[in-house]
Amino acid sequence: MKRKSTYLFIIFYLIFLVPKAHAEYVLPYPSYMPGNKIYNVSRMVDTIKKYWYWGSIASLKYHLKLSDKYVVEAKTLFEYKQYLLAVDALSRSDKEFSRLSYYLGRAKTEDKDVENFKSLLVEAAKKHEQIIRASQLQLPKQFTWTPEKLKSTTLSLYETTESSIKVRMGVLGSLSK
Repeated sequence: MKRKSTYLFIIFYLIFLVPKAHAEYVLPYPSYMPGNKIYNVSRMVDTIKKYWYWGSIASLKYHLKLSDKYVVEAKTLFEYKQYLLAVDALSRSDKEFSRLSYYLGRAKTEDKDVENFKSLLVEAAKKHEQIIRASQLQLPKQFTWTPEKLKSTTLSLYETTESSIKVRMGVLGSLSK
């Protein structure tokens, strides 16, 4: 009998009294990349999924997930020196991340508890900034992309990454209001 009560005490202690671990914000593994046959299909599926996530909280989660996906895509493309494609992916991530404050505000007006989502967005913004800054260290300030038969394009990679960080910090600023 004493042994059973000891086991019950240990189980109770482990379940209720041991502090819960908090995991760091984790970005997804890179999905299909440009050049893959399924990449365009994946982009269309992402667009179609938008109509499935119609509530404010669901839309918030959807756009955060897309922003995460595109920032990882941009990071990977920067690593492989595919700068034109990376800038496009980063701008898509910026676009999705900038929508988050709207959906958070909409959820607030619907009297939903958004405190957990605020902290999630803070963690996401910090993680995105960390990834973008790490990529920024590896990038040239400017890059001139010259296709074979078309006019060349100059990409200001430093300015692009800085504006992406400003988008995330702007969303963080709107959370404090």
